[in-house]
Amino acid sequence: MATENSLAANRGWTVTFAGLGINLALGVLYTWSLFKVAIEKEFGWQGSQLNDPYALCCLVFAFTMIVAGRCQDKFGPRLTASIGGLLVGAGLVLISTTNSYGAWLLGFGVLVGVGIGFGYSSATPPALKWFPPAKTGLIAGLVVAGFGLAPVYLAPTSDFLLRHYGLLKSMLIFGVAFTIIVCSLAQLLMNPPAGYLAGAKTTNSNAAAKPAAAMDFSPGEILRQPKFWLLWLIYFIGSGAGLMVISSVSGMAKKTMGESAFIAVAVMALGNAGGRILAGILSDQIGRRWTLMLVLLIQAALMFIAIPVTTSTDGPKFAIVLVATLIGFNYGANLSLFPSFTKDLWGLKNFGMNYGVLFTAWGVGGFVLSRVQQMLKASSGNFNSSFIAAGVLLVAGAALTLLLQTSPAQSKTS
Repeated sequence: MATENSLAANRGWTVTFAGLGINLALGVLYTWSLFKVAIEKEFGWQGSQLNDPYALCCLVFAFTMIVAGRCQDKFGPRLTASIGGLLVGAGLVLISTTNSYGAWLLGFGVLVGVGIGFGYSSATPPALKWFPPAKTGLIAGLVVAGFGLAPVYLAPTSDFLLRHYGLLKSMLIFGVAFTIIVCSLAQLLMNPPAGYLAGAKTTNSNAAAKPAAAMDFSPGEILRQPKFWLLWLIYFIGSGAGLMVISSVSGMAKKTMGESAFIAVAVMALGNAGGRILAGILSDQIGRRWTLMLVLLIQAALMFIAIPVTTSTDGPKFAIVLVATLIGFNYGANLSLFPSFTKDLWGLKNFGMNYGVLFTAWGVGGFVLSRVQQMLKASSGNFNSSFIAAGVLLVAGAALTLLLQTSPAQSKTS
């Protein structure tokens, strides 16, 4: 039995780190602020054009998670992730051939968005299934940390490629590389065998299985629960406010850091990834709700602190990097907390699709608030009003967590 448990644990960690590696490639989304600067310089795009492919990608990514989650639940993570790798590669190769605004909306906004959705949806569910509930936050945090950590290597890599090869060739290089990486790692993803109970002493304990079965809810069932819509609204606020900053951090850092602004993107990514892991661990200890409330309140305070930091041209360079890192930390925490909420409340049987439905909040938040940020900056000439709006929303989100009951959902027959 000890040998079986050891083998299962090793397989679980293999799946976990394969998922992390896939997300490291898919995290190209978070380097858009670097691409945006190059697009403005090489293509001459202005205003909302600069943010539209990114905002559309967020929206498509989020809604694709519903279909991709269903694919993952029915056909398994290996096929789903492979489809994602092929689509991301196809999208990047397409935009490497043109400076057409419409083609970039199709290539980056749609194809890359769909590809990320298929890859991302298949990384977390199989990993969670190999581990007991006490490790849910940790494992979810580790897998999704790859997505947040991606700019640590992509920011300097993108900076190098953009300076030496230009924007279009850089997209081609990324397209080929990510196709190979994601499709290769996808082959390591797999679900546990039927009857496997993580952390159980036996693999056929009916007593242990009953609670999990009672919590296996379908997407249609969770949509009828007020708790779902409350979580959706909080997720919309927490993710949207963070994405407002992430999509423009390179432009913000330009004032004080000049050509070294990519460093702020890379360092913020460390915070983004660290927040996912540490918030996951903390939520295993003190609970998801209290961790979420703490994250939202700290994020709100950081938005107001960011106003004097980003408007100063004489302040120390490390100040904007520090604020960006902390904002990334708190934003990243959302991406481990909400998958954990999904598993806790609605079970693992339909986890892929259930989390896909909840994840639409991330996409709508990113799309709406990124557009709001762009409009506020265009009208005011700075980011101050964007930070104020985000800060107020985050305080409201923290207040909403007081209404959130985090006990498992009642049985479907109750």
